[in-house]
Amino acid sequence: MIKLKIIEATFENVHEFGMCGYKNPKIEGFRRKIKWTQDRFSEGMKYNVLYSEEKGAVGAIEYIPGEFAWRPIIAPNYMFIHCLLILQKNVKGNGYGQMLLDSCIKDAKLKNMYGVAVVTRKGTWMASKDLFIKNGFEIADTAKPDFELLYIPFSENAIKPTFNGNWEERISKYNKGIYIISSDQCPYTTKAIIEISETAKIEYKIKPNIIELKNYKDAQNSPCAFGTFCILYNGKIIAEHPISNTRFKNIMNKLDI
Repeated sequence: MIKLKIIEATFENVHEFGMCGYKNPKIEGFRRKIKWTQDRFSEGMKYNVLYSEEKGAVGAIEYIPGEFAWRPIIAPNYMFIHCLLILQKNVKGNGYGQMLLDSCIKDAKLKNMYGVAVVTRKGTWMASKDLFIKNGFEIADTAKPDFELLYIPFSENAIKPTFNGNWEERISKYNKGIYIISSDQCPYTTKAIIEISETAKIEYKIKPNIIELKNYKDAQNSPCAFGTFCILYNGKIIAEHPISNTRFKNIMNKLDI
């Protein structure tokens, strides 16, 4: 068992630990993610790193007061988890995710919050709900196609968080053409947007509309439950999370264009 400690990243040192496996400052997505994270510290966000002297950053958890969450949710006085990830596959299954989750729950209790909330879904890009259910989280709300808003209240009187809703009304604003909605919350999106935009223009003769979410209010009004990334084509969501250029082409080739 490797020796681990949780380090709370700061404005000054957050770049030292990497982000989602990225650590090279030459990568634009990494630089943008660092800047985005630094800007969130004033809103109460925490980026806690599970660190080993032998292996470096093993995992991380990113969480923020629900009022400032970059997801389309209503969760006042909850601590909201954006991401919880184990970066090194060979250390999974050792309770490290539990350590990160415990650090968030402890922090929320110290701040006398109602509880902790998180959005999960099946597949990649979001944490599995298994860890949260095992720790007493319950389903507070759902959103299509398979998003679940989970929460753990610290008292029986805690108000239940919800998704922001009004999905159809929000989607209707993007009823013609391709729209890529994104933010710097995920370091992978920068590269994906560049490649997908070129493919859309060259192969499908469509110039995509790029919409960059500038603040948490923008994200809370996203047409997709993922909040910080989605692709819409003629009024329909065709990708609910960051995708590769290859995946984009596979999706587009199945559509009637």
